[in-house]
Amino acid sequence: MAECVRLDSSTSSHTMDKSITLPPDEIFRNLENAKRFAIDIGGSLTKLAYYSTVQHKVAKVRSFDHATKAASDKLYEISVQEEVTARLHFIKFENAYIETCLDFIKDHLVNTDTKVIKATGGGAHKFKELIERKLGLKVDKEDEMTCLIKGCNFVLRNIPHEAFVYAKHADSEFRFQTTQPDIFPYLLVNIGSGVSIVKVESEDKFERIGGSSIGGGTFWGLGALLTKTKRFDELLQLASKGQHTSVDMLVKDIYGGSYGSLGLTGDLIASSFGKSATADKEFSKEDMAKSLLHMISNDIGQLACLYAKLHNLSRVYFGGFFIRGHPVTMHTITYSINFFTKGEVQALFLRHEGYLGAIGAFLKGAEEDNPNQYSWGENYAGSSGLMSVSPDMNPMQRARSGTFDMLEMDRLERQLVNLPLLQDPSSYIPDTMDLTEDALAREYWLYCFEEALDGVVKRAVASQPDMPEAAQRAEKFRQKYRHKLQTLRQQPFAYGSLTVRSLLDTREHCLNEFNFPDPYSKIKQKENDMALKYYQKAVKSLEELSWEQRQFALVRVELMAFISCEHPDNSGVDIILGVMPFVRELLSRGTEVVLASNSGPALNDVTNGELQILTERIAAMDPVIQAGLREDRLMLVQSGSSSPCLDLSRLDKVLAMVVRERQTDLVIIEGMGRAIHTNYYAMLSCESLKMAVIKNSWLADRLGGKLFSVVFKYEVPAGKPSQHSAALSPL
Repeated sequence: MAECVRLDSSTSSHTMDKSITLPPDEIFRNLENAKRFAIDIGGSLTKLAYYSTVQHKVAKVRSFDHATKAASDKLYEISVQEEVTARLHFIKFENAYIETCLDFIKDHLVNTDTKVIKATGGGAHKFKELIERKLGLKVDKEDEMTCLIKGCNFVLRNIPHEAFVYAKHADSEFRFQTTQPDIFPYLLVNIGSGVSIVKVESEDKFERIGGSSIGGGTFWGLGALLTKTKRFDELLQLASKGQHTSVDMLVKDIYGGSYGSLGLTGDLIASSFGKSATADKEFSKEDMAKSLLHMISNDIGQLACLYAKLHNLSRVYFGGFFIRGHPVTMHTITYSINFFTKGEVQALFLRHEGYLGAIGAFLKGAEEDNPNQYSWGENYAGSSGLMSVSPDMNPMQRARSGTFDMLEMDRLERQLVNLPLLQDPSSYIPDTMDLTEDALAREYWLYCFEEALDGVVKRAVASQPDMPEAAQRAEKFRQKYRHKLQTLRQQPFAYGSLTVRSLLDTREHCLNEFNFPDPYSKIKQKENDMALKYYQKAVKSLEELSWEQRQFALVRVELMAFISCEHPDNSGVDIILGVMPFVRELLSRGTEVVLASNSGPALNDVTNGELQILTERIAAMDPVIQAGLREDRLMLVQSGSSSPCLDLSRLDKVLAMVVRERQTDLVIIEGMGRAIHTNYYAMLSCESLKMAVIKNSWLADRLGGKLFSVVFKYEVPAGKPSQHSAALSPL
């Protein structure tokens, strides 16, 4: 049974069937800070977009002045400050609730300077007067196709795993595509009442090159005549239960089998509805709906293939009212594309295709703010994710057409780009293991994150001892993240490919949602203070060794640092007694070193702000490090990441520029999250070294090693001497 969210304007509360309640701020979040609106109104669904400013807490570090008498014995002080960032909100709801939703928006708007609301879609005319009266804003209508293309470009650029291939009978029905460095050109097949086929060549250059009057409206209209079923979704439900072979005439019905000389299999449809002309019987509604769906989908698929070949395009995206994430529709279109192109062209669908028009209308209204100059990231804490509506997979799953579906995107401080040293950016996959497809691995990691939840909650509370309400916020975090984990257990494809990285990112997003920007801040401070006291002694011991002995010792010290850390790697012993002596050795040899670290906190990883202070203190006691900084041979750069894992396709643009300008010829990736959970198979155009210690017995067993085995993986690009690897050898 589908659940349907309803708004009750008299009580200002949200109620659901089955007595499930959602507070208003869970639907129209941060509405009081909304600055700009856009709306896309279709035949049955309204998609609302708005931009808001979000105030949230960030952890900052500041070095103590150790020359003064009042200086603390600690290396730096930690403060939690308020910052304001930009967020995009997208909400989808049924047109039946538009008046109540507009009332709620009007009642909760505060200090907005917005005088105009951008609108697109057929309903923008129908509801123009209602919107202007309810919100007191002027409706400015934008071209529907222009908005659609702008929205499509935006999600393809900014949301990893936005596009997917649908494979009904595979272990994982959704197979997500990696973000492409260049999204153009592509073909967009938009299936609404009719079909529009658009060739998109650049951000602002596109052309409608074809179309058809046989589309979603045809399926709806003929379906209503054949089955007396008036609702679109009910027709699709009928089709999902039907057998088209009862109505369609197949090749084997004509030839008694396959037609080998023409390459036609016996099960191929020779004539849609062909049996209805000769069979003297009644056909079921389900079978007729299925036959009709096949007929229209095959027609659209063939048309798309012909235009793709005519214009030499290999990427074909499908969207529009006819798709809406329905498995039966996606399967029939996929089958058609595979048949007509013999697998040369893939039918690609979009996780957020329902929002494309609203996103495009918003971008049209925000052009003076240059939103395309920024990178954006999906906020997993505030997004509802892709949902399966397949009745045989999850019968209790709510139908997408009857819900408030939400998407939130945060503007990132830095523009993110590919690492220039990726050998093939178009085939790069950051994650080592896809938990969407690996059921055993998925269950193990979901269990691990659930088991670790109590510890994260305690650590979050302990990081804010002076805030009495911290315990209450931490409990809300626990509930939200646990709910996310439960959702991902049922729908592992909700936010794209499920990986250890995405599980960690979701946890960080939920922590930030409840103002816990850095739960490990106190632990990192303590570990860094302690390790710094041993730095000079460690360096002196290394200098007393021969060159060959020192190289082995440097590696051993760095890897031992991984194991000796009480908490996840990178702070304290790891960075100060492991990484910095290694950096020092490289500098002593005349090598230039670019040291990249996280832009924002994640687990126990040292942030760029903390590393700046640590390096300054080390330089004060080490002339080699000091000279490296002074001569610009040692450079500290932000990675652009706030994750324990590393996506080399989304790095700070400044880091990418430095890598290119300095002609980097060796990349060292250190840490379990960065070198094993991600980038273990990453191929670079220069030499690379991946270093980590396996501190998880299940993962060690999966990779063929033992607990505390080490990965020391040296690789060179093709055409150079062969690779050398000491992966998974015992320490």
